[in-house]
Amino acid sequence: MNSSLRIIALTIGCVSVAIAAAAPFPTVFDTERATDGPMPAERVAAGIELPSGFRATVFAAEPDVRQPIAMATDARGRLWVAENYTYSERGVDFNPELRDRIIILEDADNDGRFDQRTVFWEGAQRLTSIELGLGGVWALTLPNLVFLPDRDGDDVPDGPPEVMLEGFDFARSRHNVANGLRWGPDGWLYGRHGITSPSYVGQPGALQEQLTHVSAGIWRFHPQRRTFEVVANGTTNPWGMDWDPHGEPFFINTVIGHLWHLIPGAHYKRMHGDDPNPRVYELIDQHADHVHWATGEDWRGARKGLTDATLAAGGGHAHVGLLIYQGAQWPAEWAGKLLTSNFHGRRLNVERLERAGSAIVGRREPDAFIFPDLWFRGLDLLAAPDGGVFISDWSDAGECHDTDGVSRTTGRIYKLSYGEVRPRDHGNLAQLPARELARLQQHANDWLARQARRVFADRAAAGIDLRDGLAELSRIEADARESVPRLRALWARHVAQASEPARLRELLGDADEHVRTWAIRLLVDLRDANGADFAALARDDLPRLATREPSARVRLALASALQQVPLEARGGLASALVERAEDAHDHNIPLMLWYGIEPLASAEDETFDRLLLDVRIPLVQRLGARRLAEDIDSQPERLDALLVAIARGGSLESRRAVIEGMTAALSGRRQAPPPPSWVSLRELLVAGGDSILRDWVRDLSVVFGDGRALDEIRGIALDETAEATSRRRALQTLIDARAPDRREICERLVRVRGLSGLAASGLAQIDDLAIADRLISAWRQIHMSERSAVLAALLSRPAWAAKALDAVARGVLARTDFTAVHMRQIRAFKEPELTQRLAALWGGDRARNGSDHLRVLEPWKRRLTPEVLAGADLERGRTFYQAICAGCHKLNGQGGEIGPDLTGSDRGNLDYLLENILLPSAVVPEVYRQTTLTMKDGRVLAGLVHGRSGQTLKLQTMGETQSIDVGDIAKEERSSLSLMPEGLLDAIGEEPARDLIAYLMAKNAPATPR
Repeated sequence: MNSSLRIIALTIGCVSVAIAAAAPFPTVFDTERATDGPMPAERVAAGIELPSGFRATVFAAEPDVRQPIAMATDARGRLWVAENYTYSERGVDFNPELRDRIIILEDADNDGRFDQRTVFWEGAQRLTSIELGLGGVWALTLPNLVFLPDRDGDDVPDGPPEVMLEGFDFARSRHNVANGLRWGPDGWLYGRHGITSPSYVGQPGALQEQLTHVSAGIWRFHPQRRTFEVVANGTTNPWGMDWDPHGEPFFINTVIGHLWHLIPGAHYKRMHGDDPNPRVYELIDQHADHVHWATGEDWRGARKGLTDATLAAGGGHAHVGLLIYQGAQWPAEWAGKLLTSNFHGRRLNVERLERAGSAIVGRREPDAFIFPDLWFRGLDLLAAPDGGVFISDWSDAGECHDTDGVSRTTGRIYKLSYGEVRPRDHGNLAQLPARELARLQQHANDWLARQARRVFADRAAAGIDLRDGLAELSRIEADARESVPRLRALWARHVAQASEPARLRELLGDADEHVRTWAIRLLVDLRDANGADFAALARDDLPRLATREPSARVRLALASALQQVPLEARGGLASALVERAEDAHDHNIPLMLWYGIEPLASAEDETFDRLLLDVRIPLVQRLGARRLAEDIDSQPERLDALLVAIARGGSLESRRAVIEGMTAALSGRRQAPPPPSWVSLRELLVAGGDSILRDWVRDLSVVFGDGRALDEIRGIALDETAEATSRRRALQTLIDARAPDRREICERLVRVRGLSGLAASGLAQIDDLAIADRLISAWRQIHMSERSAVLAALLSRPAWAAKALDAVARGVLARTDFTAVHMRQIRAFKEPELTQRLAALWGGDRARNGSDHLRVLEPWKRRLTPEVLAGADLERGRTFYQAICAGCHKLNGQGGEIGPDLTGSDRGNLDYLLENILLPSAVVPEVYRQTTLTMKDGRVLAGLVHGRSGQTLKLQTMGETQSIDVGDIAKEERSSLSLMPEGLLDAIGEEPARDLIAYLMAKNAPATPR
């Protein structure tokens, strides 16, 4: 976010707080179009399918609670609820005329129903989460994290909100906004962030260079140190988090995998886009052995209704809220089970957490707590003081994308309990002496232990004497036989700012793997306060531990810690870890090692190079070779030394790893200087290998200028009996290498199905207008599946594009052959004559903004009434879809991948369709925004950049993903607009627009001809 936008965002936050402080709470209203409404809350509770012996109560329901987006509890056992009214449907996003609030619900007799309701604060906007501690309330009121002081505990803020952090995006993020405040056992305040739009976060007044980039993943903030950091990157939209009994954190997610073990420094698989660090190369996948929808179906289908197969699998892709049960009230078999709300399945999915190497994997258990209400939208799960579980219900007919409006006047909180009601064991924990708080670290109910630690942290921050409590914690840590109370004692001392580095170093030799793990983590947490000691620890103690450590969990903690060790001291620990061959196929450790080792490649010493010679983990060696190969132009001797070593003394596995890494690094390179020993090593490198290894070495030889290898590849490309994949690979190599006779070869292959698009892209490298004529003359022989890619090549040069437009005028090419992306590619030339000709054929490209949102949509809404759509020709609509949309979008598993998949989108909703078609730049995530590359040879390429690696980038164009040598690029421009241009419906006309829209809205519309 640039400085001007940050000032605007901060001003919005400050003004809204000032207005809220003076104005009465606005009247809440609904825009939800569904008319049936939710079931009465008591009927819902009575109708929940429960395991035997369980009961459900309505803790609170509308009008006492509405829109409960998040919950927290305090030391008195009261439930605090964040009510969000400002979240709105698309086009409004967050309503500035409404406000959000925080309420307190107290259940004095513990009967599962609240007795007293208190409004704490009514001045919030864009409120997504709350947490309590350190004398007040922490709240995410986007774009800010604020602190509401209430040091006298009278449930009235002592003053205005204090902004602790600013910069969390909300304008584009919508339901992917920052959320989920939770205290970790280490005393940090954790939060989550979705993938739609990044944020740039810092303390108020921070300079641009002081801001932290936050994309999808987990972040945390230390209130006393005022430190903000990203914990892990990746996933989609995490909206639930908890810690298991040993302090291992987990978070829940949607779409690409639901369960993730949070490892500090991890880079996880992403739904779309690239990781912020282009040299992580590979990403860690989810930590579950299953998903909760039928994998043969598109995940988005749950929005339309659940099939029997998806119901049997668990109810759908969307998961919100996570709790690991540790309350001791439910039967023993529930201890440690992970619960998450399945948004579309209206149930709680249950996971059994099991070890697998360093990983903790979720195994599916039978679903439980199935809700009968079609409006049930579980958002948050929270441990209740007595060992029960609170679950908040957003209560709405739609889902978080809100194309059907919002029901703001509904909301419920249910409580799930086992057995009969009993009074709570403890009252206000804040009134207990320190020694009693310490003893609660041994209690079977984890809620008591956590809240007691929170009180410890509050008292320590206030300067209150804790010596009796700290002494008791030391006794527990020394005397307890089980891991859990010992860990709790360690955490309590740490949050009370009483951790002793010397004692933690002693615990590195403890018999308990969980204690060793946390000793490492807490020592890392104290690294800034103990600089010299931490350097010695990293140089001496941690490498010794890594060499002998029997536990994969501890080795994972060491691999994670590697990123926090100063570069000059990192080599010893890294060396000890990469020699542990037993971790070669671990789910987490190889990549976590790579994330910590990669920065050493830029260091001035030879640590990185030595590590690659000694490593016994092939993945690290492969990615390390890739990293060295990216620097082959400036430092060829480093890669050469590695090749010499592995060719003469390395295993076949090492040779494969290194060559595969080099191939990945140089993919798309036209030419690169060969390592000095390459020619003499070729035969040694392939000895004993398979055809894949030989192909890699041959392709690399072409990049290194070996004419003999080029002759061999030429033969494969032209061999009509060779496999299609081999011919395609060979043709790509010839094109990348700028083979002297590539024009002749590409002209021979441009009519061959499966090679047409690639051959056309090779011809586009040659600036000869006659090639455009040849492509147009071949048009009728090009298979439909490859025409879009051929047309993209034809439109890569202005003079060629003019020829294409001439062909449209002559009827050789049809207007329907041109997709939205093709049109925008022509506009990218910025040549007035071409733009005018394009406008004459298809209409203009009018960039619009939110101010004329309704002006753009309403005319088409008036034209496309239900009666008009009922008269549409769906078969003709399918034809228009194939011509206009299918090159970029998938529908029912078929089509292009350059734009979002339409299968499970809310395409049955006319407003949703019109908004996305008419105003794509207002609603499409940044990842789908166009990049235009002006090449040195005169071409202009438009598409989406999907990854950069050294000297190459990958550009997704129509029908092709091209690896492009950055040395061939003259200029790169990132547009603020979606790759999809506006005005498509105007361009095709009212009747075709009717047929297209009706086809897209049809539930069972065929994506291919019948």
